[in-house]
Amino acid sequence: LNTLSLIRYAEEIINLHKKPEDPVFSVAEQSESDSETFDMFCKGDSVAVFQFESPGMQKILRQVGPRCIEELVALNALYRPGPMDYIPQYIDGKWKPETVHYPDPCLEDLLKETYGVMVYQEQVMQVSQKIAGFSLGGADMLRRAMGKKKLEVLMQKKEEFVEGALKQGFTKEHAEEIFEIMIPFAGYGFNKSHAAAYSVVAYRTGYLTAHFPAEFIAANLTNEISST
Repeated sequence: LNTLSLIRYAEEIINLHKKPEDPVFSVAEQSESDSETFDMFCKGDSVAVFQFESPGMQKILRQVGPRCIEELVALNALYRPGPMDYIPQYIDGKWKPETVHYPDPCLEDLLKETYGVMVYQEQVMQVSQKIAGFSLGGADMLRRAMGKKKLEVLMQKKEEFVEGALKQGFTKEHAEEIFEIMIPFAGYGFNKSHAAAYSVVAYRTGYLTAHFPAEFIAANLTNEISST
């Protein structure tokens, strides 16, 4: 909410300075593939940009060099305790395609956009649907069981997973191997729809930084004026 107020303040200041004949400026109406905005992200010049302002995130932006909103979504989901361990694998996957590894070739479609790394809870659910033939509800139950790490429930789910995978034509060993790969990701995987919404807000603050830096910083000062 703080950031939405910040965006509104910035738009108000920008519209104060526009010529009468110019249309009212709204950042929501701007392109989501603006090259100047992504240049700014690639340089890590993301001071006061929602979710991307910490020094650690600025360093990762310089390493990844994001050029599309999907990459911002992935970084948003990865830059948290747990998934952070997989950021180097994600970076290698982007710049060295030969390092990308899929737990099974049939999962390439699901994991291609994140270079073989299971970043999102939705991916964990899709993998269990593809490998074990789970329903969407069953896949969500599995994700929850993995997230809670209750051994008893997990072992029961593992049996169901292996049983389903056998019916799909996978070997018991391969099914167990994929299940073990999924566990850490399910434990702290981020919800993609949540990361996407965050990244749209991040992109919009990034757009303002790239195109209206004075107005954006002035709006920040207005927004934070009561904070010492």
